Amino acid sequence: MMNQRTIARSFSLNGVGLHSGAQVKLTFKPAPAGHGVKFQRIDLEGQPIINVDVNRVVSTDRSTTIGTKDAMVSTVEHLLSAVSGLQIDNLLVELDGLEIPILDGSASPFIAPLLEAGVEEQDAPRNYFIVEEPITYRDEVTGSEIVALPYDGFEVVSMIDFDSPVLGQQYATLRGYEDYASEIAPCRTFVFLHELEALFEHDLIKGGDLTNAIVIADQLVPQERLDKLAKRMGKETVEVTQKGILNTLDLKFHNEPARHKLLDVMGDISLLGVPIRGRILATKPGHGANVAFTKLLKKAYMEQRRLKGRPHYNPNDEPVYNLVEIQSIMPHRYPFLLIDKIIEKGENHIVGLKNLSANEEFFQGHFPGNPVMPGVLQIEAMAQTGGLLVLTQQDDPYGWDTYFLKVENAKFKNFVVPGDTVLFKMELIAPVRRGICQMRGTAYVGNKIVSEAELVAQIVKRP
Repeated sequence: MMNQRTIARSFSLNGVGLHSGAQVKLTFKPAPAGHGVKFQRIDLEGQPIINVDVNRVVSTDRSTTIGTKDAMVSTVEHLLSAVSGLQIDNLLVELDGLEIPILDGSASPFIAPLLEAGVEEQDAPRNYFIVEEPITYRDEVTGSEIVALPYDGFEVVSMIDFDSPVLGQQYATLRGYEDYASEIAPCRTFVFLHELEALFEHDLIKGGDLTNAIVIADQLVPQERLDKLAKRMGKETVEVTQKGILNTLDLKFHNEPARHKLLDVMGDISLLGVPIRGRILATKPGHGANVAFTKLLKKAYMEQRRLKGRPHYNPNDEPVYNLVEIQSIMPHRYPFLLIDKIIEKGENHIVGLKNLSANEEFFQGHFPGNPVMPGVLQIEAMAQTGGLLVLTQQDDPYGWDTYFLKVENAKFKNFVVPGDTVLFKMELIAPVRRGICQMRGTAYVGNKIVSEAELVAQIVKRP
């Protein structure tokens, strides 16, 4: 784990948008911790700011576009990939046009000035999305499939598979971030010759030329077509090499297209807003699939944040206190002992567990045919759990009782029913003074918060 990072100083660069053909100036500025990565359209009235967020995506047609009703920024994936690859968390990017420049079709033109500006650590911890269980996106039409798996670190694997004698299947892997700038960032976008011709026919890619994309000719191409293309691109002539690509550039890696797809995946999943600890396996990825997958990650991340304090229970672990030990400390007995064991205990927190069976006496009348654990008994179970924390901190834990003084902000969010295992987490929210303890309680069943409350109690010497 590391702290958040930003750049040390501002810098600017200029370029042409791939689809618009318009000149755009970008200015990269440091940003404070917690700011995130944001774009600002300084050419529009009010200079609106667009957060880098997957919920801001408005188009994935050949590139990724984010925006609001007031402003949009298109072709963000290569820039965001570079920022992600350098593990920069906070950045403001000002631009005076709609589209991020294509430059050489890779992320390298962003990497060099970012490194020259300097990447510095900030005094705030970095937030992560930790993949705890498999998350899968699948598109049956395109065959795209992207999976996130638990992994102690960060890894991306991309696989492309085209029905092409030139391209076919290719794989690329990035483990960690150390090799991103040298192994992934230089890899350029690619396009098939027939796609390129169609784009020109529709007056698109006005800022494209034959040096910022790998052009693949997967079938025999008459020289007449090549001459026509060369004329459009301001070249005297172009040819198809033995490898099936136009001779306007050489491949930097034998699997450069697969590496570029990995580059795109990193740029698109950075729209999550936080770095990932996990392994990403992307088969036949594309911007549409990447964004749809990132929305699944976002949903899981928001749930993880909501349940950040949720205790983890392994029934094979030895409890801190078993039922017999609990009864030796507390006077509660059937039918009012509502804790079966204590599974976790720290200086300022404790976690108790209750296994609910249909034989609980309160289910007989609450309610017949619809058994539900009463909310007041959930609060009582919290109090008993919290009582064990403060009583065991006394010199003589067996000679004291705890009594309610106040309950505040009690909320009941989900039913607790027979068969549930309830975890009651109690946290001290103030030091114990004069026997008065203030605690925050949260009850969980699986991944659900079922109830929560703030409790105030007093420790009293037992007669």
